[in-house]
Amino acid sequence: MMNRPNCRSFLRFVVVAMLGLLTPFSAYAVNIDLERPGDREFIRDLANLIDPDDEEKIRELCDRLLTEKATPIIVITIDSLAKHGGDGLRIETFATLLFDQWGIGQASINQQEWNTGILLLVSKNDRKARIELGGGWGRREDALCRQIMDEQIIFNFKKGQFSEGIVAGVNALDKMGRQLKIPSAPKPSWYYPTMIALLGLAIFTAVSLIRKGSSGWAWLAWGMLFTVLFLVLRTLGESSGDSGGGGFSGGSFGGGSSGGGGATGSW
Repeated sequence: MMNRPNCRSFLRFVVVAMLGLLTPFSAYAVNIDLERPGDREFIRDLANLIDPDDEEKIRELCDRLLTEKATPIIVITIDSLAKHGGDGLRIETFATLLFDQWGIGQASINQQEWNTGILLLVSKNDRKARIELGGGWGRREDALCRQIMDEQIIFNFKKGQFSEGIVAGVNALDKMGRQLKIPSAPKPSWYYPTMIALLGLAIFTAVSLIRKGSSGWAWLAWGMLFTVLFLVLRTLGESSGDSGGGGFSGGSFGGGSSGGGGATGSW
C-alpha cells in the first residue's frame, strides 16, 4: 500500500499534469470581445489612431486587393488586449484567436485552398502590434512581415505617427499580397545630401575623363538615356502584377483560419 508522503506526491503530479493538458484548451476557449467589421469595411479603429483621410485610403487599397486577389487585409486598433477578453494573453495568441473567431479570408475558392487573409492588430496601451497571416501563406512570408513591421509600422509608431505607420504597413502588405517588391525603408536625413554629393563627384569625375573630345559627351548622354529607360521599364514591370487576379465579389470573412505566420513588434 502506498504510504502517505508518496500518495501526496503522486496526487500533486497528477494535478500538475492535468493543468498542463488543460491550459492550451482553456486558452483557445477564450472568446474575444470584438465585433468584426463589415465584409468590405476592413477597419475597426477603436483606439482612434487613424486619421479619417487615411481610413479612406486604407479602405480603397484593401477593396482593390480583395477584388483582384481575394485577399482581405483587416486593420484593428484597440486600447488594450485586456479590455477585449485577452487579459494575460500574448498578442500572438490574441491575434490567432481573433483571426479564427472571425474567419478572416476565404477558406477555399472554386474548390481550391485559399486562406490568404491578413490581420493587422495594434494594441495602443500594450504598445504592441501584430501581423497575423492565414494558413494559405504558410511561413514563407514571415521574414517579409518582419521587415514590414520594423521598417514601415514600428518605425513610424516610435515617432508617435500611428496613422502614418498603419497606412505604410497596409501599403506594404498590399504589395506583399500582389507579390510585388515592398516599399523600401524610409531614408535617414543624411541620405539625400550624401547622394547629391556623390552624384556631383561622379559628374566631376566623368567630365574630367572626357575632356579630350566631344565624343565623350555623346557616350555620357547615351548612358544617361539608357539608365532612365531601365528605371522606367523596371517600374512598369513591378506594377504590371496589379491587375492579375480580379473579379472576386465576396467579402472579407469566409471561414479562413490563422496559420501562425506573421510578425510582432513593440515600441
